[in-house]
Amino acid sequence: QVQLIESGGGFVQAGGSLRLSCAASGRTFSGYAMGWFRQTPGKEREFVAGINWSTYGTYYANSAKGRFTISRDNAKNTVYLQMNSLKPEDTAVYYCAARQMGLLIPTTGYDQWGQGTQVTVSS
Repeated sequence: QVQLIESGGGFVQAGGSLRLSCAASGRTFSGYAMGWFRQTPGKEREFVAGINWSTYGTYYANSAKGRFTISRDNAKNTVYLQMNSLKPEDTAVYYCAARQMGLLIPTTGYDQWGQGTQVTVSS
């Protein structure tokens, strides 16, 4: 059974940085895509960034390009989201997700989810 446990959320002022972590367990993730999503009340969950476990390829939503970096540590089975130059509009619950996807990095269809971690950016 896949488990994804996020950590690293918190409160930060605009312009600041946070690093989110997603500890993954329960299987080997070769051939999986790992993604970060976020959701605010009343809005649909949106894709932020993704990484392919096998190829290390990455893909970002336009809102994340140039400010966020997704990476993974194979030894720790952990995926990170480094968020810099944070804006109040980045305030959301951030979720880690996984899906089996070969060598691709999809933005939808993820079927394994963590419990989420709150990120709050003040102006």
